[in-house]
Amino acid sequence: MSEWTWEWTGYDPAAERLRESLCTLGNGYFATRGALPECRAGLVHCPGTYAAGCYNRLESTVAGRHVVNEDLVNLPNWLLLRFRLRRAEGDWGPWFSPHPHTLQDHRHTLDLRRATLTRTFRHGNDEAGVLGVEQTRLVHMGDPHLAALRTLFTAEDWSGEIEIESCLDGEVINGNVHRYRALNRRHVTQVRTGTHEPHTVWLTCRTSTSDIAVAMAGRTTVVADRAPAASELRPARHRAVHRLVVPIAPGRPVAVEKTIALHTSRDTAISDPLGEAIDRVSTAADFPSLLDSHAAAWERLWRRTDIQVPGEAGRILRFHLFHVLQTLSPHTADLDVGVPARGLHGEAYRGHVFWDELFVLPYLNLHVPDVSRALLDYRYRRLPRARRAAAAAGRTGAMYPWQSGSDGREESQEWHLNPASGRWLPDHSWLQHHVGSAIAYNVWQYCEATGDTEYLYTKGAEMLLQIARFWADLADFDPDAGRYRIRGVVGPDEYHDSYPDSALPGLDDNAYTNVTAAWVLTRTLELLRRLPAWRREELFQRTGLDADEPPRWEEVSRRLRVPFHQGVISQFEGYDDLAELDWDAYRARYGTIRRLDRILEAEGDTVNRYKASKQADVLMLGYLFSPAELRQLFVRLGYDLDDDVWRSTVDYYLRRTSHGSTLSELVHGLVLARARRAEAWQYVHEALEADIADIQGGTTGEGIHLGAMAGTLDLVQRGLTGLETREDALWLDPVPLPALSEYGFTIHYRGHWGVGIRRRSGHLEINVPDSEQSPIRVVLADRAVTISPGETCTLVLPET
Repeated sequence: MSEWTWEWTGYDPAAERLRESLCTLGNGYFATRGALPECRAGLVHCPGTYAAGCYNRLESTVAGRHVVNEDLVNLPNWLLLRFRLRRAEGDWGPWFSPHPHTLQDHRHTLDLRRATLTRTFRHGNDEAGVLGVEQTRLVHMGDPHLAALRTLFTAEDWSGEIEIESCLDGEVINGNVHRYRALNRRHVTQVRTGTHEPHTVWLTCRTSTSDIAVAMAGRTTVVADRAPAASELRPARHRAVHRLVVPIAPGRPVAVEKTIALHTSRDTAISDPLGEAIDRVSTAADFPSLLDSHAAAWERLWRRTDIQVPGEAGRILRFHLFHVLQTLSPHTADLDVGVPARGLHGEAYRGHVFWDELFVLPYLNLHVPDVSRALLDYRYRRLPRARRAAAAAGRTGAMYPWQSGSDGREESQEWHLNPASGRWLPDHSWLQHHVGSAIAYNVWQYCEATGDTEYLYTKGAEMLLQIARFWADLADFDPDAGRYRIRGVVGPDEYHDSYPDSALPGLDDNAYTNVTAAWVLTRTLELLRRLPAWRREELFQRTGLDADEPPRWEEVSRRLRVPFHQGVISQFEGYDDLAELDWDAYRARYGTIRRLDRILEAEGDTVNRYKASKQADVLMLGYLFSPAELRQLFVRLGYDLDDDVWRSTVDYYLRRTSHGSTLSELVHGLVLARARRAEAWQYVHEALEADIADIQGGTTGEGIHLGAMAGTLDLVQRGLTGLETREDALWLDPVPLPALSEYGFTIHYRGHWGVGIRRRSGHLEINVPDSEQSPIRVVLADRAVTISPGETCTLVLPET
């Protein structure tokens, strides 16, 4: 395999869902899993097509409980194309179905450069002979409403006919996640089908409650030296079918081209989804031309975003970037969508938006900033809903939901199933209010990277102000401690959602929550001082901000409590009172203990009793903030955070984390790159392998982990370079990591397109392309340089 291609050989039913996720093709508007075209959904295969932002809400009764869930909808399956053979003067054989014993030379090749998936195999049949098959598919990056599948049939030493059935299938459910099987999963209703001569069938449907109209039109044509012997367009109740019979003989291959168009009523600048789909597919070019324009669109995208790292790590990083761009492409800039935690690759987490943009936007900000801005607009449009949620909880400001979907209401579960015990348990993850700080952080980082003061002074200022307002109101003053405290929350760890034996959910003074809340308050006050007087007055009037609120923010931002114990930062107040877990015993008993919470609950115990974390919590502070900025934050809060305290804190939690989230190794890898370099590569390597190796045992088949994939890119771009965008400068503080000692990428920084940053042989090279923009100021730990457009600066890095 080259640095641009990935291959899967053979046919293994047990591994198909994983391969389908990893071979998903998309363009930001919609994506289709890498399922086999001849297979409908079942125990082995899960074809799925998902349009960004296309959600639907259903009610279910499970174990006597009434639950309501909103899901990203699995749309009708456009891929279906099956075939059967007959020799001359013979009867029709069975429809082809894959089987490990009958498939010869079965191979899937994912071409990242051109974003195509090619499948080749030979099908042997005693009655009909051997047939060679090559199938290539694409989901068009130039025209986001188009996708295509080309199938080339080659007969080996026999002649006869091949019957092809090309179908649009509306008999679909959300069936990708097995543990959701007891829920109502039929989101698509009112399926209608029809034909449009001479080669096109169509299908329309609606989502059952959100009432989104979905239309697909499919054109199937044959490229052969002889015309089809028969062709029939046949609409059925839930399927629109096009059947063709084509002569085939050695030396006379048959190519079948299937092109589809997808539109929904969420689209802009259309009047009728069905009419638009039919018109678009009818005028679409043939497959070779579509492939050329699709590859050209990807070539332009790669120029803006690619990252160059030698070896296997570089291959994986590019693979991760490929899937990030398929979910969040330039087309995303025109959509009202957030960052789905599992991409557009499957149905886990129901397609919801969590805090994953915290790991995604740092990379996008410096490559496709218009996409970052659109993702922030998703949050801004839901600011009124977040304000209503805060008011319903008796608070001011904005309380953003932990899980968001179509309209920004809280989509987190009230109950969740533990597969290890079969019991339904209360779900308190909605208490992760730190998602608001993540949104504020993303606003600030986007504006620092782009210099987009217009956004910062308008939508960004409103979001920051309302999030700061919420934190200030949530913080209560404790006269005994002489500090403000935030009580009843859940931190990023997620294992700990209450104190042992407590009837109330939530924890007090989660260090990550409190420090990031202090950061939000500090940055919002800084922004208010920077605003022009007229804009500040307008903002105060628009938001109803009282004059006495900013002084309170100032006080809270300096006096929020951060607990410590044994010389380290406590994850939350009372953490030191918890019992130590016998980690070796549990690893010996269960092998993998990534989901330690489920293991303990199945034993009748609870992880709330132990010093054990699912993923990085306190250490997330080292992921978000440079060492200097983190020290400044603690100084502002009245605490001393020197290198010894931080290293001790890293060591302490490293020994007490089960890494039950794919984000965990990523965060630990970046933090250790600065705190304990010798151990960093182990975690970086696991972060790179997380989805490819499916280290969580089956979860990747339900959708890739988008935050973890994007985070590995950020680990190189920001973690290894120490890159920060602040104070109108690029700040760099490179750290040597032997396994990733060479890298290169280009960034878009404040109007400069293609600023090149490359490290190799102890040198850091920065190239600013020629333009009429202002020079760039670059600040390192021991020097500062100014680089004018058209210049290249090579810096010798100190040996460590």
